[in-house]
Amino acid sequence: MGIDVRSLSFSYGGAPVLRDLSFSTRGGEVIALLGPNGVGKSTLFRCLLGFLKPTQGEILVSGRGLSSYSRRGLAREIAYIPQSHSPTFNYTVRESVLMGVTARLGPLESPTEEQQSLVMQTLSQLGIAHLAGRGSQNISGGERQLMLIARALVQDARVLIMDEPTANLDYGNSYRVMERIARLGSEGYTVLFSSHDPNQAFRYATRVLALKGGTLLADGAPARVLTEPVLSALYGVSVAVRSVAVGGVSHTVSIPCGAGENQ
Repeated sequence: MGIDVRSLSFSYGGAPVLRDLSFSTRGGEVIALLGPNGVGKSTLFRCLLGFLKPTQGEILVSGRGLSSYSRRGLAREIAYIPQSHSPTFNYTVRESVLMGVTARLGPLESPTEEQQSLVMQTLSQLGIAHLAGRGSQNISGGERQLMLIARALVQDARVLIMDEPTANLDYGNSYRVMERIARLGSEGYTVLFSSHDPNQAFRYATRVLALKGGTLLADGAPARVLTEPVLSALYGVSVAVRSVAVGGVSHTVSIPCGAGENQ
């Protein structure tokens, strides 16, 4: 199960946004999509989810053209986790997560006992089973983001697309959400998440796609491709990349150091 993007281009009203993008994903990858504002990260996600039709090129999902899938069929392959949001209705956490099974139900079918049990198992795995009966409007942003991840997991799609999963989260909740995202790769999921923070790519991703000017500036393992010149070109500021040791483990970090500084 994977996504193949071949020579993908997209334009809004004749204004190019994505230009000749090509890449493939495979199971077990946690891919960080990096790039400055307006570079086309959200547009790429909308193309992968079938909401936008490419101007040129094609997208294959499990070897099939994206256009050959129905909305329900595509939901069995790809799950989308939006930025944390305030839900309109105060469904309980359990009810909200149970909505993830609808892609696998017929028009008149109700969730089975097995599916309902899966919801509770997933909430337990994410550490939020104690919130099952609480209204989704009455939990924290980090808890709500974990709820959205749980809903995607019970959808049983093997590709997860996450739009800035830690946007508006505090430091602790951001850490908890990203730790869980990193574990999804080891469980065989393909995760593609967008971020404004290169340090999230260094710490949690197995691969990075860096977008600039609608094209791929870099594609590969974060420690290999996120060099000081690449990060500086990506964000327009001088960036220092360093290794720091914490508890005997070495971590790579990036530090913006201002115009004209690289030390």
